[in-house]
Amino acid sequence: MIKNLLRAATAAALTLLPVTASSPAHALETLPLSVAVHQLDVADEVREGYTRDKFRHWNTGQNPTDGCNTRNEVLIAEAVEPPTVGPGCKLTGGTWFSYYDATTVSGPSGLDIDHMVPLAESWDSGASAWTAQRREAYANDLGASTSLVGVTARSNRSKSDQDPATWMPPAGDVHCQYAAEWTATKLRWDLTADPQEQAELIGLAEQCPTTEVHFDPAP
Repeated sequence: MIKNLLRAATAAALTLLPVTASSPAHALETLPLSVAVHQLDVADEVREGYTRDKFRHWNTGQNPTDGCNTRNEVLIAEAVEPPTVGPGCKLTGGTWFSYYDATTVSGPSGLDIDHMVPLAESWDSGASAWTAQRREAYANDLGASTSLVGVTARSNRSKSDQDPATWMPPAGDVHCQYAAEWTATKLRWDLTADPQEQAELIGLAEQCPTTEVHFDPAP
C-alpha cells in the first residue's frame, strides 16, 4: 500500500521517490528530465550472450525470513486494497492499478511484475559486464519504488524488451511519468542508451518540461 501511494504521488507530481532510505554512500539526485536524459551515456546495444536465466529472480526479497519473494513483496507494497497474506506468503484477494493501461486488477494472478528497464535491455546496455550477483540485485531491485512495477500481463507482454523508441504505455497521460521512471532506472544502474532511445527520450523531455527525475545510484 505504501508503494502504491508513492506511485500515485509520482503520477501527480511527475517525480520519482525511493521506497527506502538512500545508502549513506550515495546521495539522492534530482534533475529535470530534459537534463537527465543527457546524463545517459550513448552506446550501441549488444544482445550477444543474453539469456534470461543470467538474472536470478525472484529471490527472497528484503526479508528472507517472511516467506515472501520479490514478486510478492512488490504486490504487497503496490496494492490499492491489500491482499490477504497467508502461510508461505500466499496472496489472495486485493486490488491493484496498472498505470501502463489505466486498468484496475482484482487478485494477484492478473498481474505481471515488470522490470522498468527490461532484463534484456539492461544486458544490452551494460549489464552483460556485471557479475552474477549484481545482475541478481538488479532483477530484484526493491531499493527504488519504480524499478519494479505491477502491471497487467497484456501490457507487460506488449512491452516485452522494448525501449521507449519502440514502445510507450497505451495510457497516453502517463508518458512523462514513464519517461522519468525509465531514465531514473538507467541512471540508478549506470546503463547506457542507444541513439534512437536517447532521441525519443529527448523528444519526450521536450513534451514534459516540468518533469523531474529523482534517482539514488545503486550500491
